[in-house]
Amino acid sequence: MDIAKLTLDASPFRGLPKTSLPHNAQGHRRLINAITRYRHPVQVICEASRGYEHSLLEALEKAQIPFSLVNPRQVRDFARARGLLAKTDRIDAAVLAEYGRVFQPAPASIPLPAQKRLKALVARRQEILGLLTQEQRRNEHHQDRFIRRQAQSLQKTLQKHLERVQEEIQALEQSDTVLHEKVQRLSSVQGIGQCTARILLAALPELGTLERGQCAALAGLAPYNHDSGPFRGQRHIAHGRPLARQALYMAALVAARRNPVLTPFYQRLRKKGKPAKVALVALMRKLAELANRLLKDPQFQIA
Repeated sequence: MDIAKLTLDASPFRGLPKTSLPHNAQGHRRLINAITRYRHPVQVICEASRGYEHSLLEALEKAQIPFSLVNPRQVRDFARARGLLAKTDRIDAAVLAEYGRVFQPAPASIPLPAQKRLKALVARRQEILGLLTQEQRRNEHHQDRFIRRQAQSLQKTLQKHLERVQEEIQALEQSDTVLHEKVQRLSSVQGIGQCTARILLAALPELGTLERGQCAALAGLAPYNHDSGPFRGQRHIAHGRPLARQALYMAALVAARRNPVLTPFYQRLRKKGKPAKVALVALMRKLAELANRLLKDPQFQIA
C-alpha cells in the first residue's frame, strides 16, 4: 500500500480496488471491507510517509489487520536492485508487495496507548525545543527594537508551550504505573535523568525485549566495517534512531564524569589512546545495553 497525503494505492491484488482510494475515513473503510472479504490472511506492507500513514495504521489496528511499516530507503534500494527506476504510486505499491513477499517482514507490534502518547508528546517537545533554539540564535542579529520585542515575546510563548508539554509528559507518567516504573528504573543509572529516560522510552519502545547488541544497533551505535581485500578501513556508526542517539550522548557526557561504574571504563579507553569521541560512543553503547537489561531483568541490580 503506497500512502500519499490524499490518496492510497494498493498493489494489483484480487478483490482490492483498482483505482486510488481517498486517504480519509471513507477510503479506509472501503479498503478494510475489501481486505476482510478476502478468504486468505492479508498483511499490509507500507512505508513511513512523514506521518501521513498514522490514520491508516490506526484504522488497520482497530480492524485487527496485521501490517508492517518498512524503511522507505530500503524499499527504494530494493526497487533499484531489480532494475526498476520508474516511480509512481501504483509502481511503489507493487514494489512494496514484492518486498513483503521476499523479506516477509514481521507484523508491527501494537503499542500501548500510554506509549503512543509518550512518543507524540516527546516528539512535540523536540519540535518546540528546535523552534526555541532557532529563535534564540536569530535574536542575536536583530537590530530593530520592535523586532527584538516581538522575538522575545515569541520566545516566552514557546517557553510556556514547552513547560505545558513537559507537564503533560509528567502527568502521563504519573497516571501509568508501568511507564512510571520504567522511568524510575532507567533514571537509577547515574547519567540518565528522568527526562532522558522518557526520551529513550519514546524513541526505543522495544527496550526490555531486545537481545544483546540489538539496542545499540537500533540507536545507531553499532560500528560497521569498511574493509575490502587487504584494506582495513575505520569502523563508523551509522543509521539508527537519531533521537535515542542524542539522548544517550548527553547521558554519556555525565556518566563519563559521575558514574562510579562507567567512569573507570571511560578513563581506561582514554588511557589506551582512544579519542574522546570514540570513548564516548563506547560509553553510549554501554548505557544502551544497560538500559535494555534493566527493563528486561527486574532482578538485575547495578553494581
